[in-house]
Amino acid sequence: MGFANKISLSRILTIPFFIASLIYYAKNPQYYQLKWLALSIFFFAMITDFADGIIARIKREKTSLGKVLDPLADKLLLLNGFIWLYALRESLPLQYKLPLSVVLIIISRDLIILLGIVVLFFLKIEIPLTPNIWGKLTTFFQMSTILSILLELRISNYVGILACVFTLISGFLYIKRGVKALNVFDSKPHPTA
Repeated sequence: MGFANKISLSRILTIPFFIASLIYYAKNPQYYQLKWLALSIFFFAMITDFADGIIARIKREKTSLGKVLDPLADKLLLLNGFIWLYALRESLPLQYKLPLSVVLIIISRDLIILLGIVVLFFLKIEIPLTPNIWGKLTTFFQMSTILSILLELRISNYVGILACVFTLISGFLYIKRGVKALNVFDSKPHPTA
C-alpha cells in the first residue's frame, strides 16, 4: 500500500474519534476542549484529503485502491459529520445548528449516486468516476460547512447554502453521466438468454 493510500486510510480511522469527541462534548458541554478536539480531528482529516491527492501525483502512486479509498474516506467522514452534527444539534452547545434540509440534500445525492453505481455494476456498464471540478467544490464546501459550524462562524448558513448548491450541481452531472451510459448500453443489441 502506497503512502497516499495510507493517508486516505488514516482519514477513515479518524472518524470514530471525531464522532466520540462530538458525543462526549454534547454530554459534557463544560469540557469545551472536546469541541476543539473534534475540530482538530476534522481539520486533520481535511488536510489529509488534500494531501493524499497531491502525494499520489508527485510520487506517481495513483492506484485502483486509491481511486476507491479516497472518495470512500471523504464520504464516510462527511456523512458521519453531517449526520452526527444534526443528531446532536439540541445537545451540542454550538451557536449555529445544521438544518435538516442540508443533511437531506447531501445524503440524498450520495444515495442516488450509490444506487446508480449499483445499477451500472449489475448491468456490467463501466463508467469512469474520475473526479471533476464540481465534485471537488462539493467536497470543499461540505467540509467547510462542518468546519464553520464547529468554529461557530456567522457565515455557517451561507457556507451550507453553497454546499447544497454544489451538491445539487455535481449530483445532477453524475446522474447525467449515468443516464448517458445507460442510453448507450440500451441502444446496443444484447444476446437473449
